[in-house]
This record gives sequence, structure tokens and C-alpha cells, in this order.
Amino acid sequence: MTDAYLTNSLANRDPRLIRLKDFLAGKVSAEMPDRAEQERRDRNIVRRWLVEALQGTPAADLEPALRDQVVDAALADLIGYGPLELLLSDPEISEIMVNGAQTVFIERSGELLETDVKFDDEDHLMRIIGRIVNPLGRRLDSDNPSADARLPDGSRVNVVIPPVAVDGPHLTIRKFLQTKMTMDDLVDLQALTPYMAKFLEACVVTRLNILVTGNTSSGKTTILNVLSSYIPERERIVTIEDAVELKLKQRHVVRLETKLPGVDGAGLVTVRDLVRNALRMRPDRIVVGEVRGGEAMDMLQAMNTGHTGSLTTLHANSPRDATSRLETMSMMAGLDLPLLAVRKQIAAAINLIVHLARLSDGTRKMTHITELSGMEGDVITLTDIFKFEQTGVSPEGKIIGQLRPTGMRPLFTPRLEAAGYKLGGEIFGAGL
Repeated sequence: MTDAYLTNSLANRDPRLIRLKDFLAGKVSAEMPDRAEQERRDRNIVRRWLVEALQGTPAADLEPALRDQVVDAALADLIGYGPLELLLSDPEISEIMVNGAQTVFIERSGELLETDVKFDDEDHLMRIIGRIVNPLGRRLDSDNPSADARLPDGSRVNVVIPPVAVDGPHLTIRKFLQTKMTMDDLVDLQALTPYMAKFLEACVVTRLNILVTGNTSSGKTTILNVLSSYIPERERIVTIEDAVELKLKQRHVVRLETKLPGVDGAGLVTVRDLVRNALRMRPDRIVVGEVRGGEAMDMLQAMNTGHTGSLTTLHANSPRDATSRLETMSMMAGLDLPLLAVRKQIAAAINLIVHLARLSDGTRKMTHITELSGMEGDVITLTDIFKFEQTGVSPEGKIIGQLRPTGMRPLFTPRLEAAGYKLGGEIFGAGL
């Protein structure tokens, strides 16, 4: 893998090359409105126009490597994402963090690295940000200084600009994996064991309600995608997201996305609105990208009124913390329910919590598969079926531990068996 992005392009920001790049981009941009729209979107054609524009300048005799850098940079500014193009094309980079025009960090293999990639200035950075958010109808100004968006490949984008961002525009991109992960891939990466994978497949097909939890960047959306792949082809699935990230392989999928209000403040469509609407769409399954507020209560009520087999994610530090957060968000729905009633709704609705963690060495593990087994008094009962046990840290800083069953069989085992999944005792650690 090349580390070209660590030494920056455009010959270490030579001011003459930057001016040449801006000149070429400006010259071709001025002529583009007279060209066919299809040609304006074709990278090869636009690159040819830039090469032709360069031939008419005193810089035409630049050495080939520098000439290619200038043309590629101008092309990225015209129809791409500027200096981010190199980072976006590298499959080993999982996250890009732009802290103002002059500072760009990346995450690669769980490690945070500062690059030498830079934007020309804040205006340059804002033009690239506009190219990301404008096609999605997102509005950025001093009254709306933050926005969530996505790239065409599904990568998640967050933008914060002044006055909220003190040191200039900040852009964070969580890259979407070009190669869709499968359960076998996750097993190969030792994120979970084959027994855990087999158990989860049985739970999804048997239509258990599953909550995927974890901290930031722990892999919740990846696991949600993988679990949803087990949903039978014959079922109608409605997905609900703030920004579309889920990529389901089934044919009968309805994708819904939230909408921000317009300039006049009207037209807001929230996750809660979409959950309520989804109930009128005859869904077999409802998949919510993430619950963050009052929509949690609507989701629980849907699970308790026949929409079994639903999936969603939630930020939490542990399965127990997940139930507490669900309580808090459900009470944000404004229904004025007593806490005990909310807990009973949670215990009746959620069958399984799949908890993920991003460990200190950068690896991601499925650290808990936990059953919500009911209520004892006024407390929700949780039973770990599988758990990651850390035993130490290697001299290289790698976490040492083992994913293993706890020896407990879930109370819903008869449901799995009725659906044809007669899981052997070895899966649950018989004899432990």
C-alpha cells in the first residue's frame, strides 16, 4: 500500500503549482456550461480538456509527474472531492477527519494518523463541502452550522462550520466498505465465532427482535447489514435511516430517509415520523438504522404489536447501559408513562442485544450476545449467552482474550427449534 497521502500531493504545496491548478480548473470550468452534461460528468473527457488547457500555457513543458499531479488536482476540484480524492480511493482508510483547511487525519487499521494533505484555504474546503451536501438538499450557513450527509457510495459524512466550529470547517467521513462484509468475513477477522454466527442466523430467521449496540465506530451498521442478509427473500422490509447506509440484498426493500426542514422551517421529517409511517406500509420487518430519541417508544410498540423480527442499533457501552438508554429515549416520546411501564415494554419487545466494542488495540469484537429474559420485580433481567473474556495484553499492545459461550441456553430456544434450528449443546458451551 502506498503512503502517498502522508507526503501530500501537488509537490508539497508548491504555490506555483497551486496557482496553475486553479488556473486550469477555472479555465475549463468557464467552458463547461457550453459542453454536453454527459461530457461534464465523464472524468476521462474532463481530464482531456484540462490537458488541452495546459498545452496552451508556459507550464506545458513540466516534467510528466508534476504535470499529472496538476491535472489530477484540477480534475478533483472540478468534479471530485479535491484533496480528499486520494484518501477516499484508499480501501485501507476507514475514516477521514478534516480539522480545518490545513489539518487532515485518517484512521487506518485502527490507528489514527496525521497526513500532510491540505486544502488551499477555507474557501476551497467549503467548495468541496458544498459539493457533498448540496445535492442532498442539506443547508449549511450560520443559522444551520452542522449537517449529516452521505457520499454516493454510502460513506457517512458530518460537517460542522463556524460559528460552531471555532477553528474553521470540520468534515468527518466514515467510509463505506466497497466490498460488502459477510458473516464469514467477520468470523475470519475473529470478531465473533462460527457458533455465534450460527446462533445469530437462527435468531434472525426465527424473527426475534434484535438490538445492536456499541460505542462509536464499533461496527454497528456493519453488523446490522450482515444480520439483515439473513432475512428471507419473501419478506417485505422497510428501512429507516437519517442518512442511507444500509445495503440490503433482498428485492422487496423500501428505503426511507429523514428530511431536514426547508429555509422556511417547514418540511421536517424525523425518524419518528418514518417509523409511524412504516407501520402503514405492511412491513414484515422494520430496520431502523439508529434510534436516538422518542422514536424508541414507537419502535417498541411496533415490536409488541406484531412486527417481530425488527432490527435497530443504539449507542451504548454495555447491554445493561443499552436498556437504560432505551428507557430514557422512550420517555422522550412525551407519553408520560411510568418508568415501570416503559421497562415492561422493553422487556416484552427486545429478545436479544448484540453488543460490539472497539477495543484499545483498534480491533472490533462482538463482546456480548445477551438475552432479555423478562422482569424480576422492577428490573429487566439480562442473561449473557456469549461473552468476550479478556485475559491480558500482549507486549505489542494487542488484546488477548477469548469469545466463548457462558453455558446458558436462551429461554427462546423452543422458538428456534420450532423454526427448524435445533442447535446442539456444544454451541452454548454444554459441560462448562
